[in-house]
Amino acid sequence: MLTHLFGFLGAALSMSIAWPQVYRSCVRRRTGGLSATACMLSVAMPVGWVTYGLLIGDALQVVTNTVSSLTGLAILAALLITQPRLRSGRSLLVSAGAAGGVLLAVAGSAALAALPQVTGGRAAALLGTILAAVSLVSAVPQPLALLRDRTQDLSGISPMRWWLASGACASWLCYGVGTGQPAVWASALVGLTSASIVCGVLVSRQLATRALVPANA
Repeated sequence: MLTHLFGFLGAALSMSIAWPQVYRSCVRRRTGGLSATACMLSVAMPVGWVTYGLLIGDALQVVTNTVSSLTGLAILAALLITQPRLRSGRSLLVSAGAAGGVLLAVAGSAALAALPQVTGGRAAALLGTILAAVSLVSAVPQPLALLRDRTQDLSGISPMRWWLASGACASWLCYGVGTGQPAVWASALVGLTSASIVCGVLVSRQLATRALVPANA
């Protein structure tokens, strides 16, 4: 019972994660500090988890990641619209490389599941392993971008989005452990680490800014 509670909590938080960022990026048109690669993966990875959920019949995964993929697409569109330099062929090739690999893996797993001798569970296990591995890559761009340039404009990043992400990943971690789904809990653990780093950077920047205010007053 507790395991399913964590699943519902994770689903609710996951579907809420992107909305603060959607508002900031799509409504206020602020995208400073966002990583194009991370945004690309935020569309591709949910598509992968939707497919995984369909293969094993996990409705929580399907509904949650359908919403996540749509909100991720909205944020990506806002980023590309407000930052024309990211729309060049070379930039798109770099930022979309990993996301393209994820979508190819999804297509391959779906094709594999269509074979009569392969069950949906076996195809899901393969896809889940791939997604868990790719989550290591997808979790790197955003925190790395923040750590590499401590002076960049972070006005486009919604702190609430990353605090919600931390809670969602912690819930999915518990859900994955409780239901015996290694792909879910491994991916959630990586996501929790990434979100925690981003939150730490944002908090440290906020504290540093507050410390400078009296000196400049």
